Amino acid sequence: MLTIGGLVFLLACVFGSFVASGGAFGALMGAMPFELLTILGAAIGTFIMANSMHDVKHTLGGFGMILKGERYKKIDYMDLLSLLYWFTRLASQRGAMALEPHIEKPEESAAFKHFDKILKNHHATALICDYLRMVGMNADDPHQIEDVMARELKKTLNEELHGSHAMQTMADALPALGIVAAVLGVIKTMGHINEPPAVLGEMIGGALVGTFLGVLLAYGIAAPCSARMKSIVEADSKFGEVIRAVLVAHLHGNAPQVSVETGRKMVPNEHMPGFTELEEVLQALQIAG
Repeated sequence: MLTIGGLVFLLACVFGSFVASGGAFGALMGAMPFELLTILGAAIGTFIMANSMHDVKHTLGGFGMILKGERYKKIDYMDLLSLLYWFTRLASQRGAMALEPHIEKPEESAAFKHFDKILKNHHATALICDYLRMVGMNADDPHQIEDVMARELKKTLNEELHGSHAMQTMADALPALGIVAAVLGVIKTMGHINEPPAVLGEMIGGALVGTFLGVLLAYGIAAPCSARMKSIVEADSKFGEVIRAVLVAHLHGNAPQVSVETGRKMVPNEHMPGFTELEEVLQALQIAG
């Protein structure tokens, strides 16, 4: 909602100041539909040319991300740390093989069912299960596991950032596309050079609307949307970093409480629970099995 509020404020200030200073709003609105058709049509065409259908859908999904904001809140990180604490404690007490029923069929695991939101997060569930499974296969070198996880998380982050990059590329192109629309307007005006000055002035003004819209769409809408997408993706990627921190700390032989504390330090400060707060939650954690 903050993004929508910012957009409304932006448009109100830009067009409001224009009208308040004596600008002819009617002339602006008269030229705007045709200039928008030229600029947005060209922008959409170049966007489709530059991306696969998967990337197009991914970028469009990013607008929903902008409206919803960050996916993970404080309670989600506390649930994740609680689940990882339970798994590392189980492995410490009964061995890595005790994890097998939970990681092979997570939908039937009492631990995953206790944290239903994590279970529905297929990426997080797969990440936890895959690397706990590797531990059960004696791939317990913490440095090796950390390196593999880091590369996977980096790959995932780069893929998730594609929507932001695509939007930024469009933002970079929009001013030039606005000039294209303006040049077409000037060409149209030159074809009516014998018209009275009042008519020519209106036509030239309409041509300049193209430049105005190209710059406004680029720096007022597309670029901020790209930046917002990027910030959300980067913030949400910390969820995987917490998983990596806890599992690697566990493989280094740390106690479950220490492993989870290592993961807690990776939580974004905005959502990071306090030490005592998390400790109370872990002490109250009761999962059958």
